Amino acid sequence: MPIRSPLLRSAAVALLAAGILPAGTLRPLAQDGEKGRAAAQGGQAAVAIAAELSTNAGTTRLTLTLSKAIEAKAFVMERPDRAVIDLAEVNFQLGPETGRKRDGLVSSFRYGLFAPGRSRIVVDLAQPASVGRIETVTRPRDGAVLLSVEFQRADRDAFRRAAVASDPAPAQRKAAAPEAMDARPLIMVDAGHGGTDPGAIAATGVFEKDIVFGFAQSLVTRLESGGRYRVRMTRDRDVFVPLSERVRLAREAKADLFVSIHADSISSAPQVRGATIYTGSEKATDAESAKLAERENRADAAAGTESNEGPGHVADILQDLTLRETRTFSSGFAKGLMAHLGPVMEMSAKPHREAGFQVLRSPDVPSVLVELGYLSSKRDLDLLQSEGWRAEVTGGMAKAIDAFFGNRTSLTRPVPPRRSAAIAPVSP
Repeated sequence: MPIRSPLLRSAAVALLAAGILPAGTLRPLAQDGEKGRAAAQGGQAAVAIAAELSTNAGTTRLTLTLSKAIEAKAFVMERPDRAVIDLAEVNFQLGPETGRKRDGLVSSFRYGLFAPGRSRIVVDLAQPASVGRIETVTRPRDGAVLLSVEFQRADRDAFRRAAVASDPAPAQRKAAAPEAMDARPLIMVDAGHGGTDPGAIAATGVFEKDIVFGFAQSLVTRLESGGRYRVRMTRDRDVFVPLSERVRLAREAKADLFVSIHADSISSAPQVRGATIYTGSEKATDAESAKLAERENRADAAAGTESNEGPGHVADILQDLTLRETRTFSSGFAKGLMAHLGPVMEMSAKPHREAGFQVLRSPDVPSVLVELGYLSSKRDLDLLQSEGWRAEVTGGMAKAIDAFFGNRTSLTRPVPPRRSAAIAPVSP
């Protein structure tokens, strides 16, 4: 009897690929009639249950095994060299080691949700390569769909021309819906990384993006339960959000505080552990902080987008004054965080540092970035995955936020000073 449910069919494809079901269990859709075809092409996202690389005669091929056919488009980008494959939304059910081994022209690849309804595969190229044929075929024995993308060696000049020609236009931004008047402070919680950008990866295969998203959700729940604040997240699912977009979301929402959640990793020093709180600065506190900020600021490139530096150098003296005031508020909040988190979690040797993180560049929203611990430390990793530890730490953060707004004369973000006649430009 043919399986017509898209969900059941996806599960059957996965079981076939794993060798659990015998070949022939799932008949191709072509044998199921128009009704079966319509069901499989419904609103369910395609499921990917395998992704394999193979190289033959100088051509490297990436093949996805999918539950149904989807369209794919690809382009290349330079600095670093990579190919980007844009897809309709895909539910990736792949093993933790998928994409980590080099094969031919591909050194590695990563995948995930890039935007609502869109998925992306970012392929790191071992050398310049062009995207060849993109083909979709249905495997007769079980109805699985094989989507293959070919990569062929290219010289540097040709690759550079292709990268310039295929530079995608930035996506249109949706205007935020107007909100009813609410005088409560707005907290923007930013779960780092996401989608095609996994962040740090533990030896056990755990992704930073998943750890920090779970923590961010717990923090949001904790803050909302008290009723004192409005709370938003820069991402509410496993999706990639560009760094400058995170800053824009906070500024357009007129957020009163921005808290970015991350977790670090130093595989060469598994003994290093503890939390660190960062605030924005043009000059890093130390070389280690500078390297971490540089690594985090490469997130856009890791997800296959061009880096957008966000707010640039501030030319207006009034905006400069606002930025200084904002950084003073940020530093004050960071010190309060240290005081409230110290009793409930391990802090690093230098718990408060400064560096040029792109997500901390808002000139008018007090912002901090919290590295909760190290995925390279077994002790920290165990705690990061502990619900009890998470409850204690989010409780400490909530107390620090209460103290921050309780000590301020205004519960709203800094307002740029009005331009006075004394510094107004003189008419010719």
